[in-house]
Amino acid sequence: MPEVIVYTSPGCPDCAAVKRYLDAQGVAFEERDLSRPGLADEAKSRYGVRVAPITVIDGEASYGTFAAQKARLEVAFGRAS
Repeated sequence: MPEVIVYTSPGCPDCAAVKRYLDAQGVAFEERDLSRPGLADEAKSRYGVRVAPITVIDGEASYGTFAAQKARLEVAFGRAS
């Protein structure tokens, strides 16, 4: 199973949707809250963005709405239809 990190922010509906999707698929992930000191800068320096949600799968980041990320998530976890 690939390493998955999800950068989130409080109250973000797309962040919640990404986490719900991963949970429903049985995918373990590490959550990093962008409102914590230094994490937005970390995301910006590593992935070029600091706006949640940012989903990192084995070092490759995608960002944007859950709808924009869903197809990539399905491919990454072998569940594409």
